[in-house]
Amino acid sequence: MSTRRRPPAPDPLDFLSVDSSLSPEETDVRDTVRAFCRRELLPDIADWFEAGTIPDPRGLARAVGGLGLFGMHLEGYGCAGTSAVAYGLACRELEAVDSGLRSFVSVQGSLAMAAIHMYGSEEQKTRWLPPMAAGELIGCFGLTEPDSGSDPGSMRTRARRDGPDWVLDGTKTWITNGSIADAAVVWAATDDGVRGFVVPAGTPGFTANVIHRKLSLRASVTSELVLDGVRLPESARLPLAEGLGAPLSCLNEARYGILWGAVGAARACYEAALSYAATREQFGRPIAAFQLTQRKLAEMVVDVNHASLTALHLGRLKDAGACHHNQVSFGKFSNVAAAQRVAAKARSLHGANGITLEYPVLRHMLNLETVATYEGTEEIHMLSVGQAVTGVSAFR
Repeated sequence: MSTRRRPPAPDPLDFLSVDSSLSPEETDVRDTVRAFCRRELLPDIADWFEAGTIPDPRGLARAVGGLGLFGMHLEGYGCAGTSAVAYGLACRELEAVDSGLRSFVSVQGSLAMAAIHMYGSEEQKTRWLPPMAAGELIGCFGLTEPDSGSDPGSMRTRARRDGPDWVLDGTKTWITNGSIADAAVVWAATDDGVRGFVVPAGTPGFTANVIHRKLSLRASVTSELVLDGVRLPESARLPLAEGLGAPLSCLNEARYGILWGAVGAARACYEAALSYAATREQFGRPIAAFQLTQRKLAEMVVDVNHASLTALHLGRLKDAGACHHNQVSFGKFSNVAAAQRVAAKARSLHGANGITLEYPVLRHMLNLETVATYEGTEEIHMLSVGQAVTGVSAFR
């Protein structure tokens, strides 16, 4: 009579063994990015957050480019051409350090580079993508405006024809990397609908102003772009970008990275809380021994693992060419909400220590306030899912 071998006890840091289904190549990406983040970024991130900036963004860009992370899911032009899951894993490990660092990478790759890759001319791709992939040039993505956030179709930035050229006027805001970018992908309304343009930094009439006094995503450069009579040749227009669907498709790429990144933030908060609960003693024993603490930790590990499974499943669908944008909305909404719940419980378990930068939990908690808003608020994604399940649009 044979005896059944008992399965090993769950790993507290990967309770459902989600990572066991990764391929060797995906595991290599995970381990390489995790090691880089913990070695080069984690020791300084609290100081960068407190200072409200990235002190050497170009040095960081070169280091990230050296790992091949910029536009890593794109094909050709110096891009790595990895799977969607591999790209998601990179986003997860970056955001486990800080949302601002993941945003630095995903804005470059999934917004600026992806826009040029999908909608640019061969000349534009050859000019911009290889140096951006290498981290030698930095890009940004100008869509959001002071009065046009969730409704980008109401944008006031205009591009008008003047002879063979285009002249752009308007303002974009909340633009990650804006004031350090070498080029901005800017979206503007024209007489024929929304069009995209690559605006090199230094173009007369184009200025980028840093937004200060942020309480969230502080280890990130956020800017306002002002276009005052910016004159561009026809060759600056993205020739294949016609209509609002073009920038929205880029946003969908960024949202995919966010739903993975939120898993990293949640995991970091859970791991910090688990470690703290095991070492913090009250009433003569570790607080991990108390029932209410264990309930919080159990709820946290469930949220982290549910979010991990959602991200991995959507990544597999995306690699199969079967991931619909409504499903990305599902992942962005559900995973960010899960990360916010985990961060709040982790801050509670840390007590007064939880409000300091000695521990990562409040930093992640504050960052997630931005993550919940950008690339579509939770309301927008709820309505996207609602439209998908009812067949009725509630947007207009």
